[in-house]
Amino acid sequence: MSVQDERRRFVAVAEDVAKTLGADVLERDRTGEDPLPQLDLLRESGLTTLLVPSEFGGQGATWSTAVAVIRTLARTDASVAQVLAYHYVNESNAGFAATPDVGERWYRASAAHRWIWGDSVNPTDPDLAFEPTAGGWTLRGTKRFSTGASAGDVILVSGTVRGGDDDGRGLTVVVERARAGVAPLGDWDALGQRQSASGSVRFDDVAIDEDDVIAWGGDEPFSSLFTPAIQLSFGNLYLGIAQGALAQGIELVRQRRGSWFLSTADRYRDDPFTQRIVGDLDAKIAAAEALADRVGEDFDAVVARGSAVTSEDRGHIAVDIARLKVVTNETALDAAHRVFEVTGSSSAKASTGLDLHWRNIRTHSLHDPVDFKRLEIGAYVLNGENQPISLYT
Repeated sequence: MSVQDERRRFVAVAEDVAKTLGADVLERDRTGEDPLPQLDLLRESGLTTLLVPSEFGGQGATWSTAVAVIRTLARTDASVAQVLAYHYVNESNAGFAATPDVGERWYRASAAHRWIWGDSVNPTDPDLAFEPTAGGWTLRGTKRFSTGASAGDVILVSGTVRGGDDDGRGLTVVVERARAGVAPLGDWDALGQRQSASGSVRFDDVAIDEDDVIAWGGDEPFSSLFTPAIQLSFGNLYLGIAQGALAQGIELVRQRRGSWFLSTADRYRDDPFTQRIVGDLDAKIAAAEALADRVGEDFDAVVARGSAVTSEDRGHIAVDIARLKVVTNETALDAAHRVFEVTGSSSAKASTGLDLHWRNIRTHSLHDPVDFKRLEIGAYVLNGENQPISLYT
């Protein structure tokens, strides 16, 4: 199957899932509850095993297909799309960061149990502490912004070993959400992405052993590709929100009767001002989509090189993805805001739900400052400089 056929196949699956999600997306957004039934829908659709290699029980799809799926879902339900995006990235540590034997074990378990992976890796919080014990470690601490941790099956957790021979080393493990001592705090109350299960998690003396380890910290280029992967996912999440906002806006404009009394047109959809705004937004979204497709395929090519990936390869693709994020961030904020200019005062009613797109992009666009992405691009273009490897670059 060609990559194009693969993408068409799974995007069609995502479109079917999105139709179901759309039936009650506004009601669910207002409750802000963890999207447990919706995650079951993702499992049943086969989308959760999309990136697991076929020899380990998954679909063996490419990253460009995975982010196209994220984009498709985000048009309707950006919260559930976010959880799936983080799932893909968290699970991908089995391919990027783990040794081959360890990675195979985690991939096989993930596919067999149809796990959804949450995370607790937020680097802006002090690192969680792994204190050595006779049989492994004891995990203690709290992490905010742990997307999917309260709703998924397993949680990717990163922290620092405190004490013993490995003192100061970074460690990443996988623990079940139901493991003793794992306590999601349910404190996510943002204005958007309300069903992304992104609250804090407290770890109270959680027992960790060697079998829980997925990787030790490192800066080898291939092992750190999960960071460009998540930024690529963000760019497609934002693009999907922009597409969803414009699509709903167009539907509302077509439903509007008459026109403004000073207009030269008989219908709002024929008004030159309406057409100008819609045309401007559509052109920008189409350009962003073309960039997203190209960058996704370029990322596929980098991933396919495996351990042969160089720091220059990683730096170049990271800058390309930064370009995408800058463009889709601005495009989505613009579309979700300006669409109200053509849909009229009635579109501001809570029951219409047009505000959902703006609240979602305004919330997630604050994940990490997009201005620093502009600086990364500028430093690369002007001086050929790559940014230090981190969980944001």
